[in-house]
Amino acid sequence: MSTPIPDDLRSVELTRIGPARFKATNARGGETFMGTGGEDPDFTPVELLLAAIAGCSALDVEAITHKRTTSTTYDVHAEGTKVRDENGNHLTGMRVSFDIAFPDGPEGDAARERVRGAIEMSRDRLCTVSRTVQLGEGVTYVDESGQDSTAS
Repeated sequence: MSTPIPDDLRSVELTRIGPARFKATNARGGETFMGTGGEDPDFTPVELLLAAIAGCSALDVEAITHKRTTSTTYDVHAEGTKVRDENGNHLTGMRVSFDIAFPDGPEGDAARERVRGAIEMSRDRLCTVSRTVQLGEGVTYVDESGQDSTAS
């Protein structure tokens, strides 16, 4: 008998598929690939983090604005500068930019009026990915023996 998984637990499995290449699989069977950003087209882990932040907020903002009407343009850009300093490797200057257009008319006007507030709600409350980064949640690393190797 297996242990039930809580509804709020999120997880992925990572499998090495070649030198410096991995496949990530979610519980629903979805797959994506990552690598070092060399010759292969795979996303790097940093690019996946940026995509996750942009995607999380894009879904939030779309859910709010599309109650009024569907956009005619919906593009989101995420960026950050990778640095190596006394804190180790990390991103600085992270920025998410939205380019959203709606059709003319009252429904489009109503959707346009909601964009700024929707972005703020995503940033301040809704987007689990960016909120986790902003809050600085710690990460525990465990080796194959179950030994916690988190720095003290």
